[in-house]
Amino acid sequence: MNSFLQDLRFSLRQIRRSPGFMVTAVLTLALGVGANTAIFSLLDQALLRSLPVRAPEQLVVLEGTGKVWEGHFSNHGGDEEAYFSYPMYNDLRDQNQVFDGMLATAPADIGFVYNGDPQHGRAELVSGNYFTLLGVRPAVGRLLTQSDDMKPDANPVAVVSFDLWKNRFGADPAIVGATALINDHPFQIVGVSAPGFRSAIWGETPDVFVPMSMLDQVMPGKGTRLANHKDRWINILGRLKPGVSRTHAEASMNPLWHSLRAEELKALGTQSQHFTDEFLTNSRMKLLPGSRGFSYQRDYYRRPLFAVMGMALLVLLMAAANVASLLLVRSAVRAREFSVRKALGAGSLRILRQLLLEGLLIGLPGGLLGMLVAPFAMRALIHQLAGDTAYIAFASSVDTRLLGFNLAIAVTASIFFSLAPALQLRRSDLTSELRQQSATGTGSRLGFRRSVVCLQVGLSVILLVGAGLFVRTMQNLRHVDVGFTTGHLVTFGINPVLAGYAPSSVAALHQRVMDKLSTLPGVRSVAATTDAELAGDDTMANVSVSGYTAPPDDDFQVESSFVTPSYFSTLEIPVIEGRSFTEEDDLAHPSVAIVNESFAKHFCGNTKSCLGRQMAGGGGNKAKLDTEIVGVVRDAKHEGIRDAVAPTRFRPLKQNPTPAILFLYLRMFGDPAQELPTIRRSIQQLDPKLAIVSLRTMDAQIDDDLSDERMISLLAVSFGALATLLAAVGLYGVLAYSTAQRTREIGIRIALGSTRLGVSRLVLADVLRLAGIGIVLAIPCSVLLAWLLRSQLYGVSSADPLTLAGVTLLIAVVAMIAAIVPARRASSVDPTTALRAE
Repeated sequence: MNSFLQDLRFSLRQIRRSPGFMVTAVLTLALGVGANTAIFSLLDQALLRSLPVRAPEQLVVLEGTGKVWEGHFSNHGGDEEAYFSYPMYNDLRDQNQVFDGMLATAPADIGFVYNGDPQHGRAELVSGNYFTLLGVRPAVGRLLTQSDDMKPDANPVAVVSFDLWKNRFGADPAIVGATALINDHPFQIVGVSAPGFRSAIWGETPDVFVPMSMLDQVMPGKGTRLANHKDRWINILGRLKPGVSRTHAEASMNPLWHSLRAEELKALGTQSQHFTDEFLTNSRMKLLPGSRGFSYQRDYYRRPLFAVMGMALLVLLMAAANVASLLLVRSAVRAREFSVRKALGAGSLRILRQLLLEGLLIGLPGGLLGMLVAPFAMRALIHQLAGDTAYIAFASSVDTRLLGFNLAIAVTASIFFSLAPALQLRRSDLTSELRQQSATGTGSRLGFRRSVVCLQVGLSVILLVGAGLFVRTMQNLRHVDVGFTTGHLVTFGINPVLAGYAPSSVAALHQRVMDKLSTLPGVRSVAATTDAELAGDDTMANVSVSGYTAPPDDDFQVESSFVTPSYFSTLEIPVIEGRSFTEEDDLAHPSVAIVNESFAKHFCGNTKSCLGRQMAGGGGNKAKLDTEIVGVVRDAKHEGIRDAVAPTRFRPLKQNPTPAILFLYLRMFGDPAQELPTIRRSIQQLDPKLAIVSLRTMDAQIDDDLSDERMISLLAVSFGALATLLAAVGLYGVLAYSTAQRTREIGIRIALGSTRLGVSRLVLADVLRLAGIGIVLAIPCSVLLAWLLRSQLYGVSSADPLTLAGVTLLIAVVAMIAAIVPARRASSVDPTTALRAE
């Protein structure tokens, strides 16, 4: 302990003697540690962290493979095989032998009113055993129990989330027992969920939890789902009994799964052998690890987060290499000091310990500083990653896991850059150092520094190539032809049913809304649809078309939406064949449809032959053909910028028998962003209870759709610029050091007739050699890493020659700039002074 304290005091004195070195090293390391800490926090929350529930390792997520029959299917994201009907949930829950219990859950949009203040919110419909099975305790009041979920429509009770209770209700305990309106139905708030718990579904941040039995109030008109075997819309998590492994449970569940599927097959009637094989024979139950819960969004965040984490690790490696380079310069000055200590009997381990201790005195402050800036970086990343929604899905707070990670990478980096001078000093010659001949330096020491600089150049090349590819991807996506004009367009949604409107009065309200909006100044035209464009949503349906012979058991799905007559003209989607809809296309007139080019080519062969064909909902050739195709429109992207155009059918909004949510589009004369407050006031004047969903310009919606690409591009450019700066500093340091060591050689060259320009060329050749080695080694690695991330690229190859050539040219220019000062110093050496220096 005494020797350790002695080394500590000596290390502190050494650092106090070089405050500039200390500040430079700590700030350099803080950049790398802070970036990694911030990004790891998001990656940990999205992909690694277990649910804050009792014994999460006992949870499993149920999935059932096999062909889906006709009926309704709600996919909120994630694996489609993870959706079940509610009757299937009841059978699996009641007849299994390996689970302590199963819970059912499903998200829903709601209109939430408390104290007369309406807002669009999120609810999670849960089975009565939800909180009990998870082992979640209430923050205030009580949570839902099985008795709250016994009879349909019998228990209008709700539990509010801790975040909503804290942020909107000021953590007022009087909220328990209060009444709130959910879709204009009164619900009693019975409690508040635990802090830190949001949902069994990661990424979902419900405002309220409601019993599954209250489905008809939370999803108006959907109450029949509780008894419908053909409607798959819930997710199931189960808790294994103690001592039961997931493999054993899966083997036990499959016979039950097959028997239940066999009963469902009987209800379908006679089917082909192919259908039977797909539906039953090849179907199986899968139990997946559920400690992290189910997620609709995890796959969406996986690749962007891993890509950004990889870039951050490269920056950390460069920062550590830069500090190692600084320590090598410092060790050259201290070489005689360590040689004296060796001569006086200090062992190699004692010197190594001191070097590691000095490294920790740099690394730990760097980690602490990185920890201080990490929350700010996390909030910026969250905003770039997914906009306002992610502010709830992700937390920017610091916890023990984050502190542990920060400490681990700070210590690891400290050990890494401390070993560089330790290895260098281990190879030093005691006699030469004591004779003070180390001032000229050794070839091995300089060679090691050159290797470090080549590493820095190579890492900067990798980051710059990634930055170039992601920037080009972003540019390509921003210039994709989506099939309609996005400029001067405003969009938002309303759902009258969630505000308490009866289905019979919804259509009239829709018309009043459109009439009101069309009279606003600055509005050129107004249109509406039931399926928003470029919002990440889709509404799929099976269809039958006259003249099209479907293969056996065909379930070809098309995008399906209801639109107003002005829809195509407002979005400026050209009608290439036939006609558009008119005001006469209502329920009193024959059913008509318009399809896009992709639909026409698949079902009809070409666009012209599609006009006049009859079609209907339902797969195969069994449906009654009762709808005439009257027009064909140009293809337009629907779900997202990256997604391919799907075959689509459009039907008149007035022929929608069950109108509900509506997405409106306003084509403006001027700047659409300036008209958003006026649009909001107009809707509130019509009915204050109408909650507006996502009021924004279409360009803003596209930006939101490209949020992960924008984040990756921004960080890649930032990290690439930082890496290039670090590489430039490293190149300058090596050249300045090596030039100083070659002073006598340069003096002799000049004395023997070498020109100043020739000496400068010598230095420039040296820097280009170092940069060239780094580039040659890094380019194949860059191409390989880009190939692994090819799914994140768009319209550009992983070996894009323009990007590779641009990065090579940029590194060459940076290397030349870094060499200017050393080259000038070398060319100005006085031969007489240089020859006398030794």
